[in-house]
Amino acid sequence: MLLGCAGTARAQSALAEVLVEEARRFVMAQVGAPGLPRTEVSMGKVDARLRLAPCDKILTYLPSGVRLVGKTRVGLRCVKGATPWSIYLPVTVNIFGNAMVSSALLPAGHVLSADDFHQAEVNLADDTMNPPITTAAVLLGRTLAKPLAPGQSLRPDSLKARQWFAAGDKVQIRATGSGFAVAGEGEAMTAGLEGLPARVRTESGRVVSGMPVAERQLEIAL
Repeated sequence: MLLGCAGTARAQSALAEVLVEEARRFVMAQVGAPGLPRTEVSMGKVDARLRLAPCDKILTYLPSGVRLVGKTRVGLRCVKGATPWSIYLPVTVNIFGNAMVSSALLPAGHVLSADDFHQAEVNLADDTMNPPITTAAVLLGRTLAKPLAPGQSLRPDSLKARQWFAAGDKVQIRATGSGFAVAGEGEAMTAGLEGLPARVRTESGRVVSGMPVAERQLEIAL
């Protein structure tokens, strides 16, 4: 595409519109294909302080390590022009799908039953570090760490961490590596809380650290 724009405010505005549209087409080609979840794309704006030189060919790309989920960005680079340049354009990609939401106002400390939640469409990209829970079975019997409003999605941080064993309990130890696994037994030196490392003394007296994974079970990755 020929983008032979002079450095006037009007030309810069026209170039910015072209860049946004190029980025929109690029994003929609990635996330808008038939069969994919419903998606909403909101494009940001080109920084008005930039003064971009005329360009005959623009390359639109996804920066390394960047995913088209939530608040993200795409890159636009002038690959054929008198003065090469490269910019990032902010974009928000909301992806909708079914997940578990609260059926009523639920207080912190409440133990979940099947009547407390149901499936509904939510924005799966709202918090990529703490995504909505999509499987009902993992919620049954869990205790809420904080109150939930009706219709609010249930997420990992909504739930109290499970305690798989207490200090002093006998614990089954499983050490896994590339192509092998070793099992043993030991005594817990610390409580085994879900998501946190715990220490166990083996029958030989050695103290090992691993992740609690189930009732009285510790896993060590070698």
